[in-house]
Amino acid sequence: QVQLAESGGGSVEAGGSLRVSCAVSGDTYNTYCMGWFRQAPGKEREGVAVIEDDGTTVYTDSVKGRFIVSKDNAKRTLYLQMNSLKPADTGIYYCAADPGVSVACQSLIDCSGGYCYLAHWGQGTQVTVSS
Repeated sequence: QVQLAESGGGSVEAGGSLRVSCAVSGDTYNTYCMGWFRQAPGKEREGVAVIEDDGTTVYTDSVKGRFIVSKDNAKRTLYLQMNSLKPADTGIYYCAADPGVSVACQSLIDCSGGYCYLAHWGQGTQVTVSS
């Protein structure tokens, strides 16, 4: 099993920056694919960024050029640096992990009807961007 704990959310004005973190504990076998997902009020959960064990990344179109996903294996921590934030980025941000056995990591960024296919999830951290 793997446990994921997000931190670093908060409130910021449009155009500002935030970095959210996800501390990983437990079995690293389950963290071959890791990602950030978000859910805005009244909307379905969506993929934001996914990173593969070799560092390959994929982003949803709306955050390309503004967000950067990275990980520090020594600290067992996943990060999402969010720049040029917009009110549309408001939501609960979730860290997720998957062993990536049956599907390619990059495909895990796609959620179907709000259902996202990674096996392990954190509790989420709130990010609020005001205009």
